Order: sequence, then structure tokens, then C-alpha cells
Amino acid sequence: MLKAEKPGDGEDRQRDAHRHAGHAPLAAAQKQRPDSMKPKKIERVSPASVAPGIRVGKSGIDGQGCFATVPYRRGRKIVELTGELISRGEAARRMRGRRRLHICAINSYWGIDSSVGGNGSQFINHSCRPNSFVRIMHSHIIFFALRDIEPGEEITLDYVESYHDDDYRCRCKAEDCRGTINVKAKGRRQR
Repeated sequence: MLKAEKPGDGEDRQRDAHRHAGHAPLAAAQKQRPDSMKPKKIERVSPASVAPGIRVGKSGIDGQGCFATVPYRRGRKIVELTGELISRGEAARRMRGRRRLHICAINSYWGIDSSVGGNGSQFINHSCRPNSFVRIMHSHIIFFALRDIEPGEEITLDYVESYHDDDYRCRCKAEDCRGTINVKAKGRRQR
């Protein structure tokens, strides 16, 4: 998802040093952590927990996608991103070694991990030709229609800058696809 600022790279150095040195295996290390630090099991979104006006389904872009079930006119609110409020340090910990990220920054310190308590909006995929945009208003992350969106259409967003690596390949298949999810600082990459 989107980011406001990349979490610090030097966090949890002591734990990383133990992991790289081959000390306690991960399972043993987890037994020593307080419950609040143990990884949480991530559940699939049940239809009952999906926000009104959207559904989650197989995406032609990547994995699961978020689809409109009602028409959205340009400028209309689609959905608010829900999830667990976490610090940037916790975001950095949760992102380690993960390919799929459902963490969106609110500001330079706080973010929302929508893999915990999400409402289906965490499946809004990136597209270089999006049909929605996001606004952060009073610490709420809200998606709006960039243009008219018809029922059954996948809701997409240009991530512009995300927690993904800058060379993370885009799969949107748009005619003017830039080739990566993040906008690169030194021009656009050709595919």
C-alpha cells in the first residue's frame, strides 16, 4: 500500500543479529516474545466484513481485487480503509520478508495494517491508469472515485509511492504502464 515515510532500517538490530548469527530458530525466538510481539494469523475477509458497495474477488491484475457493486460517480466516496493502527516500527517489523503488504501510512509515524480488521478495501490493486484516488482526512484513509465507476469494475489506485521496493513490477497491463508500482525518481522505466 501507500507510505508517507519509510520506516527506519536499524530497528530491532539485536533480534536481527541473533537471527543472522544462526542462534535460536524463529519458533524458539517467538516463544520468548511477549504475546503482543507474536505474529498474528491473518484471516481472509469474510463477506460479512466487507464494506457496503464493494466485493472482493479474483483480480486480473494481481491476486484478489476490490470490485464495485454499485455505481460510483466521479468524486464520490467509495470506502474507508479499516484495520489495526500501528507505529512505523511495528510496520517495519510486519513487512520483513513479506511480498503482499496491506499497510498504508497515515503520517510519518502511524499507519493502518488492513490485514488485521480490514473491510475488503485492502485489496484495491495498483494501476498506472487508476479509477480512484485516496485522501487522508483527520487520520482516516478514504478512497474516492477519480472517474465514474460501474458495478463489476475493479477499483484501482496509483500507489505512486509504497512500501514495496522501487523495482517491484507493475502488472496493471495499462497501455501507458510505467513498469513499476512506485514512481521512480529518475524518470520512468520502459517495459
